Amino acid sequence: MAMALRCFRHLPSLLYRSSFAMIRGLPQAPAGCPPLLLDGCRQCVHQMMLTRQLATKRAKGKGQTQARVNISAALVEDIINLEETNEDMQAVVEALKEDFSRNLSVRTSPGALDHIIVVTKDGKFPLNQLGQISQKSPQLIIVNMNNFPESTAAATKAIRESGMNLNPEVDGTIIRVPIPKVTREHRESLAKLAKQSTNKSKEALRKVRSKSVNQVKKFKNKVSEDTIWLLEKQIQQMADSVAAEMDKLLAAKTKELLG
Repeated sequence: MAMALRCFRHLPSLLYRSSFAMIRGLPQAPAGCPPLLLDGCRQCVHQMMLTRQLATKRAKGKGQTQARVNISAALVEDIINLEETNEDMQAVVEALKEDFSRNLSVRTSPGALDHIIVVTKDGKFPLNQLGQISQKSPQLIIVNMNNFPESTAAATKAIRESGMNLNPEVDGTIIRVPIPKVTREHRESLAKLAKQSTNKSKEALRKVRSKSVNQVKKFKNKVSEDTIWLLEKQIQQMADSVAAEMDKLLAAKTKELLG
């Protein structure tokens, strides 16, 4: 009993030094503590530190730098699958990359027209499912609409409104698409489209984040408030990381387009 009291008398000083625990590890218990009491001291200090850390983070104002939250998915798998959330967020990034590669090139190629969506009376279809696309010369792309002649007008409209600075010309069921010269105006137009695409992708990212946060909040009456807060923080940090990746992609694409 005397040994136990000796250990606990030192607990305030241990807690006082707990601010250094993130760098130096848990403070040492008094010399001579039996193993069981030594473990008890460390566990107590660890719990105190966790509680204090949570309170400090909550007290910080919005926008201030905060320590990165990292939670083991195994501890919260009954609440939410964080790996699945991350995959959904990464899918948004991959879609943005594909959009940049397919639709935002300084030099227009036949492949750039493949996935232009054509609205017809029977539904929406990619242009390459309705017409045969080929490059007649470096300055001209041909879209042959012989298989779906009734969709020629709709295809022409889709090409013109694609945002690729194209002005198609119709000759029966043949759509001629002159390749525009690479002007400064054209480059700036593509850069604006890249910005718009990035904003749309960030909106999709926010939807993924909101869906995940709402999933976590369903368990607010079943788990501790700290667990809910930490999970929301983890999801936000995942979203912030993906948004930062999108910004880097946009910066690189803009530099490429503007030359």
